[in-house]
Amino acid sequence: MVFGTFDHLHAGHENLFNQAKALAKKFASPLIVATVARDKTVKQIKGREPENNEKIRIKNLEETKWTDIVLLGDKKDKYKLIKKFRPEIIALGYDQFAFTMQLEKLIIDLNLDTKIVRLKPYRPDIYKSSLIREKNDSSEQLSSVTESLEIGDLELV
Repeated sequence: MVFGTFDHLHAGHENLFNQAKALAKKFASPLIVATVARDKTVKQIKGREPENNEKIRIKNLEETKWTDIVLLGDKKDKYKLIKKFRPEIIALGYDQFAFTMQLEKLIIDLNLDTKIVRLKPYRPDIYKSSLIREKNDSSEQLSSVTESLEIGDLELV
């Protein structure tokens, strides 16, 4: 089971799912379940809303075929899907810390035999969503400036 925002899918996400699949193959049912964070949860954690809403993020992730099941996180209980699916492995991203501090206690309380694994980063200097978002923002600003140029007198507006 993996969790995330999955706003702008990139090679780092694909690598995360490949690592999760490799781990899952060691178990009887190598099913990969991805939980997509709700828009409200993303804003709560990151201080901003995702660029793509939760429905688009789910659709985009489903289209990749990187995971077997894609679900939207619960509105009230962040751990509801763990309780429901009782995963053998919870695979966390290398930089994923929100809601992770209570995982070990939850696993004990639910009497689960779940392993928590922190996955390795894949080129985080390039494939990190916040860096990609910043690059996109910079490109949009440059495009906006270029569009503001008036060809006749080259005046910036």
